[in-house]
Amino acid sequence: MLSDWLRRVSRGILDPLAQAACRIGLRANTITLLGGLLNLVVGALIALGYLPWGGLLLVLAAGLDALDGAMARRLGPTRFGAFFDSTLDRVSESAVFGGLLWFYVAQGKPISALLCIAALAGSLLVSYTRARAEGLDVQCKVGWFTRVERSIVTIVALIFPVVMPYALWLLAVGTWVTAGQRVWHVYTQVKNEPLT
Repeated sequence: MLSDWLRRVSRGILDPLAQAACRIGLRANTITLLGGLLNLVVGALIALGYLPWGGLLLVLAAGLDALDGAMARRLGPTRFGAFFDSTLDRVSESAVFGGLLWFYVAQGKPISALLCIAALAGSLLVSYTRARAEGLDVQCKVGWFTRVERSIVTIVALIFPVVMPYALWLLAVGTWVTAGQRVWHVYTQVKNEPLT
């Protein structure tokens, strides 16, 4: 999975940054909050039509998202931290796709606007299926379009807006396929087991 590979590759950069941030007294939840707030700024920039600037800031926001995880591993992850991180991840994706939706509505492009809605709904479903599966004690990280893949496609398409219409199709279809992969994975794991 791409996310696992990126985590291994980026560890040499993230670990020293996480160590320095922890040394000066920063907490993982603080970085999580900063990342969420930055994503709201990204969404606003996109809505106003500054797609490449939104893409560049999204790179920084993705870096903060990775950094808070590295800090949590160093300090010891907490249950609230995991909950807070997941919640703000959904806020962040909603801000980005909401900004794109606003932009395309203002441009009078209903197909692109509908694709934004489909991509956002699919993204939320990908996250929900994992959370619900893990609530049933089933590990569920399968699928082609995890958050890392979605972020990479979105960043590239924002920086190079000419490819955004194709990226929206990819995101809309890819997220729903991934949600389906996760539903199938859970089915194969639990099938007709009674809920206890």
